This record gives sequence, C-alpha cells and structure tokens, in this order.
Amino acid sequence: MPTMIDLFAGCGGMTGGFVAAGFDTALAVEVNPYAAATYAANFGEDHVRPVDIATVPASEVPPVDVVVGGPPCQGFSSLGSRDLADPRNQLWREYVRVVRAAHPKVFVIENVDRFLSSPEFGLLRAEVDGGSLAGYTLTYGHLNAADYGVAQRRRRTIIIGSRIGPVALPSPTHGRGEAGGLPASLLPWADTRSRIAELPERPHTTELPKTTATYFGRTFPGVFSGLDLHLGRRPTELSLRRYDSVPPGGGRFDVPRELLPRCWRDKPTGTTDVMGRMRWDAPSLTIRTEFFKPEKGQYLHPQWDADSPDRRVNRPITHYEAALLQDFPADFRWCGTKAEIARQIGNAVPLGLARALAGQVATALA
Repeated sequence: MPTMIDLFAGCGGMTGGFVAAGFDTALAVEVNPYAAATYAANFGEDHVRPVDIATVPASEVPPVDVVVGGPPCQGFSSLGSRDLADPRNQLWREYVRVVRAAHPKVFVIENVDRFLSSPEFGLLRAEVDGGSLAGYTLTYGHLNAADYGVAQRRRRTIIIGSRIGPVALPSPTHGRGEAGGLPASLLPWADTRSRIAELPERPHTTELPKTTATYFGRTFPGVFSGLDLHLGRRPTELSLRRYDSVPPGGGRFDVPRELLPRCWRDKPTGTTDVMGRMRWDAPSLTIRTEFFKPEKGQYLHPQWDADSPDRRVNRPITHYEAALLQDFPADFRWCGTKAEIARQIGNAVPLGLARALAGQVATALA
C-alpha cells in the first residue's frame, strides 16, 4: 500500500478519500483536539498527533509516498479581512518543512480558491523553482466538488507537486445538467435530494447524547454517528416567519421588508445567499462552519410547497444533513460539542473530491 501523511488533517476528509483509494496513513497532525479525536475515532489513534505542526520535529517525520494537507486558509478567504500578515497564512511554510523531511514522490495542497492569487502561492512556486522543493513539478487549478459526485458546489484550489513527472488534476466525472444533455462520460451533478431526502423532516432532539470517549488521555463528548447528529434548533417566532417566506433557491430578498432586520433593509445589494433555501434538484452551496444559522448562507431545508404551508420545513439543515452533503458516510463517527462538530464538518475536504485526487495520485504512483 502507498503511504501518506495528512497535515492539518481536521476530522479526516482527505484521509477518508485516500484510504478509500488504498493508501495507508503513517502520520496525521491536527492541532484542534476535538477534530483530532474525531480523526482517531475513524482512522485509529496510533498515528495521530494532536499538536501544533510546528512542534513536530523533522526527525519524527516518516518517509512516505505522498503528503497531503490543507493549511488553514481563513486569512485568504473572501469572508475574512485577507490580512497578508495573518499567521494562518504562513502555515504553508510548515507544510513545506514536512514535505522536505518526508521527501514524498507527490504532495497535494487543498485551499480556498483565492490561494492562487495570494503572495504565499508565489512564494511556494519560488520554493519549487530552485528553492527547497526543487525537483518537483506543480500542477494546479480550481476544482468544484460537485464535478466529482459531491452534492455541493464547493470551489477549491488544488495543487499537486510531483517529482515523478507531472500529475494532472482529475477529470470531472459529473457535470451541470441532465442526463442526455451531458457528454456520455459525465453523470449529472448529485443533488440534495439524493443525500438528505430520506431523513426525518422534524428532528426529535436539540441535544447530542450524553456519552463520552477517551483519546490521547483526554475525555471528549462522543462518539456520535448517524441520527445522533440530526439535531433541531429552537428558532423564534420571527425567525420562523422569515423562513416561511423563502422559496427554494430564494434568500433574504424574498423576506417581507417588515420582517427584515435593519442591517438587511439598509443593504439593497449583495449577500444574496443569506437566509437562503436549498433546492431539492441541485447541489447545495458551500457548507461552511455555521451552516446551522440561516443568516449565514443558503442553509434552509429544501422542502417548501408554495400551495401547502403545512408542507414547508422551516429550519436550517442539521449537523447530520451537513455531513452527508459534505459526502461523509452515514456511519462516520464524531467527537466534540455541537459547535466543534459543526466546525469540523464545514472545514473538511468533501470525501468525493478527496477520492478523485487519491485516484489520480495512485495512478501516478503505480
């Protein structure tokens, strides 16, 4: 089996895709203890280091075939200030340090789409063009998770470095449109119906089970799976009235003016996806870390009938639904509080995209 290291591993989205393609993980590093516990619950505790990557000495980095990882990217995100001095923007240097120590045949970086226009990407290219990563060839571009069978439109930067010859980005397996209107090689995009339609429309609880698990000598809430994460909320009457006015594909501009908060009334343009409702027949938009707050994006459940108010589901998606839209299997195991698990889900690499990358890398290594 080809071996790999997963850096900034989170809850294991990238590892999940590579393990499915036949890779064996020799080391995973994740500083968030809750995410590290979730990773350990699914892939084993023995190779996980729940520490800051900067504290892992080069002498403890094993030689492997592949290094993968997504250095934290909030500093590049369009949602943030894009502060070039943000220390999170410098963590790619730690990634490079581990690549140098492991000397893999291939490395893979996943990041927000803006990474390709960042100064840090220019510095990374300089490391390849005669610097510490000389000998590697870079292939890079933007990939949409929906093009690889994920029921979510999530556009990400992917960089593949190789010292065994260029490794192309994987070709899409799915496309936007209906069967018959797409090339024979492509399937239609997966939609939200295919992932969450069979789940109860009205969750029976707002709380996680009162169970605990121990990893790294520490006790965590968990382990949870499946309907454990199908958690409801208690919206106010005003929130319910707002939700009820939004049809599939709609958003804050569908909410009657008298129901809008002043910040939205005074902002006639932009932020079109907030208070948005998903569509059954389309992938979701990007699942972020606060998917349980409709004011943060298009996160209302897709069920809404214009003629039958009693056939409307006026709530945000649950943790379980968000995990399924991120392409996690139904039996994936989770550790942490509700907020911590939401953060893990929103920050993860969708497994379908990870599988596509793993397949491309496995072919190059064969």
